[in-house]
Amino acid sequence: MQDIYKIPSVPDYTTINRRINKLHVKINEHIENDIVIAIDSTGIKVTNRGEWMRHKWHVRKGYLKLHVAVDTDKKKIVSLEITSEEVHDGKILKKLVDNALEDNNVKRAIGDGCYDSKDNFQYLSTKSIHPAIRVRKNSSDKSIGCYGRMIVVLKQKRNCAKWKSSVGYGYRWVVEGVFSSMKRMFGEYVSARKFPNMVQEMIMKTSLYNMFTDIK
Repeated sequence: MQDIYKIPSVPDYTTINRRINKLHVKINEHIENDIVIAIDSTGIKVTNRGEWMRHKWHVRKGYLKLHVAVDTDKKKIVSLEITSEEVHDGKILKKLVDNALEDNNVKRAIGDGCYDSKDNFQYLSTKSIHPAIRVRKNSSDKSIGCYGRMIVVLKQKRNCAKWKSSVGYGYRWVVEGVFSSMKRMFGEYVSARKFPNMVQEMIMKTSLYNMFTDIK
């Protein structure tokens, strides 16, 4: 009779949390055709009461930076990097593209002015990826060691609207839509307190987002 009323063993929160942090989840979405990726970043709060704490106690809690590369056709995240807020967006382009190239053939990379640098243009050239990056307004039209960037500078100075249309620069809105969807689904903050666990949490959320995009 005692076995009938025996309460089943259920893992507590600490056990579940520990197991989740040990999971090895990798964002590697395979898209069959050649893909165009849009690259951008967004901030993720480290606590959902961060704004109140800043106002009340005059402290700065900081935030994470979520860097992603999104396939503009399928609207799925094909590459992900998570850093602290101090890391500049332009320094993450190579990692994002390298991760995307593991399972996909990237033919074009779209990015705003944060990714404008000779190193990024040269890197994309070595990978045979067409750069659709907005350059700075005061950029020199001389090559200065990077012929590919010079061509983009000349095109944008001659007719920026025409350049945007030719490279599909307007598709940058796709990555903004992905950020908006993720924040509506999972919130604008992480619950974890340690940085490695914050990273794991965001990887899990990103993986779930990609799974949800398959549901029709």
